[in-house]
Amino acid sequence: MAIPFRKGHGTQNDFVLLPDPDGDLDLTESRVRALCDRRRGLGADGVLRVVRTKAVPDAPEGIDGDVWFMDYRNADGSIAEMCGNGVRVFARHLAEHDLVDGPEFPVGTRAGLRTATVHPDGGVTVDMGPVRIMGTSTATVDGRTMTGIGVDVGNPHLACVTDDLDGLDLTTQPGFDSAVFPNGVNIEFIVPAGDAEIRMRVHERGVGETRSCGTGTVAAAAAALRAAGRSDGEVTVHIPGGTVRVAIADGTATLTGPAEFVAEGTLSQEWWSGL
Repeated sequence: MAIPFRKGHGTQNDFVLLPDPDGDLDLTESRVRALCDRRRGLGADGVLRVVRTKAVPDAPEGIDGDVWFMDYRNADGSIAEMCGNGVRVFARHLAEHDLVDGPEFPVGTRAGLRTATVHPDGGVTVDMGPVRIMGTSTATVDGRTMTGIGVDVGNPHLACVTDDLDGLDLTTQPGFDSAVFPNGVNIEFIVPAGDAEIRMRVHERGVGETRSCGTGTVAAAAAALRAAGRSDGEVTVHIPGGTVRVAIADGTATLTGPAEFVAEGTLSQEWWSGL
């Protein structure tokens, strides 16, 4: 049988969604890589499997088995804990297909349960959960070593404030301290852009430079507030793919931004079986 899919993005961080309620698909690393390949597949920064929590063997404890779970895979096939842009796209898919009751509902992730609210304009607000500052570390780009703040938003980040955003070469993985980040790290580079506004670029682990990173915008906002001597506040984050709003209060963040769909169809069974 043909395999249905949808293609969507959140501020140009794009994803292939695979509806698979019972977890029947054998979603191997090679299949994820092929789906995300922009020449031999559909092209995406990652894959979002739409599955019930009870069908996910490594789902965190404490999430009801009937809750929809965002089984997120990076473009290289690796599994990631959380994706802020992905969960917005995932949530809008659930709402548009009447898979949830009302505009506000829980979404299961490997970082824990997240509450999403789908707005009438198609935008989505996600409770991103705790923001934990991990101390300082360094990243190396173009032979320059920059000090950044480690931030845990369910997945690891290193947010570096810099004065040169456009000149950075992020075509390759920036250097980082693997002793601090043994499972890799998403690295954000940020510059102030006005009162409570920043610009950001990001290199995502397992993907490369992307047009946006939802959890990265939260980490960047936390770093920008910390640089200003604050822990709470609202920050508008401009990324190459658009703009989102981050609010942090009492160590918890919300992320608000767009979620859009551009295509849907079916995957060839012959193509899928050959991977």
